[in-house]
Amino acid sequence: MIAAHVRRGTSGRSRPKKAPSRGSVSKKLAARLPVEEAQVSRLAAWGFGAFVLSIAGVALVALDVPAKVGLAAGEAVGEAGFRVKSVDVQGIRQMDPKPVYAIALDQQTTAMPLVDVSAIRKRLLDYGWVKDARVSRRFPDTLVIDIVERKPAALWQDDNRLSLIDAEGVVLDRVPVSRMPDLPLLIGKGANAQAVPLDRLLEKTPALKAQLVSANWVGGRRWDLSFQSGETVLLPEGDAAATSALVKFAKMDKSAGLLGRGILRFDLRIPGKMTVRLPREPGEAIVPEPVSES
Repeated sequence: MIAAHVRRGTSGRSRPKKAPSRGSVSKKLAARLPVEEAQVSRLAAWGFGAFVLSIAGVALVALDVPAKVGLAAGEAVGEAGFRVKSVDVQGIRQMDPKPVYAIALDQQTTAMPLVDVSAIRKRLLDYGWVKDARVSRRFPDTLVIDIVERKPAALWQDDNRLSLIDAEGVVLDRVPVSRMPDLPLLIGKGANAQAVPLDRLLEKTPALKAQLVSANWVGGRRWDLSFQSGETVLLPEGDAAATSALVKFAKMDKSAGLLGRGILRFDLRIPGKMTVRLPREPGEAIVPEPVSES
């Protein structure tokens, strides 16, 4: 007979293991972390401090405190004797220097650290004569302005207005008729914007360029060139056609002496053909001229 041993308080299934408490898990994880508890506390404190500082910085910027502090510091330097008392303008040969002085001295403050040299340069570049400008401080009390002038290359007549322009067609200044310099005259609306193409055209015929008196931009399409000897040459439209016609005319003038013979006009507008207009004899009937282009 086999005796059965029954263990009290148990059943046929095994009893589940007891789950570890949260405290024991946290301690085990903390033991495995590379950072000690004290370091964690310090990092948390630093993070909170950085957060507080960032909030304070935003508040200061919103209240414009840095700008006010900088302004006060700049004025303090000015009170110590560092204020603009003179302007040294260099590089001017032909332009009137008065506008340069006016722009340099038109400042909200004369304290040297607070003078906005970039703003001065920007305003100077808006002035027609100024191609470039450099503005700097020379302590204790001087602004130095070095001007690069544009060079006058021609006069531009638009209606009744007469202006001085450079080789790029930039308007430098108004010019009274009584003070016209000895420069070629460009005539017509938008003629100044054609100064560069015209110069390229005339570079092909340097002998004619030296004798040019005026160039009339006709109808926004082509040039009529007038020379010192009194003749006018009518060029066709288009850069290529005008260049070809003028180069051929220059060769003929060199070989046959077309200019200076009293001919009034050479019309080169028809490709491969030149029409001339001669002066009228005394008593000769006046033949109406054909209507010119507009």
